[in-house]
Amino acid sequence: MTSFTQIQHRYDFLYPLRQWLESTKIQNPEFAHFLCKLIPAQCPFERDVVVFGCKLFHIPPMCKLNPLYEEVVGLRFKALCYLADECGEDISAYC
Repeated sequence: MTSFTQIQHRYDFLYPLRQWLESTKIQNPEFAHFLCKLIPAQCPFERDVVVFGCKLFHIPPMCKLNPLYEEVVGLRFKALCYLADECGEDISAYC
């Protein structure tokens, strides 16, 4: 018998990438710093485009356009936790 999650994963072509991102271990301070610098703390680029006081259009936050947003933010969180817990570093610069 096929379970719902097996059916769901069959149609999710990003599932292998999701699994890889979720299973990535952070064990190197340089890699953790790289991830914290690369992945923003907030959804970037949300803004209204205004010309002469008239709003032309709205650019949504990038997180709404990224199908892997939750996994990427989780990876950043793992990197921050590694730096704080394992390395004893101050991570306030990344918040």
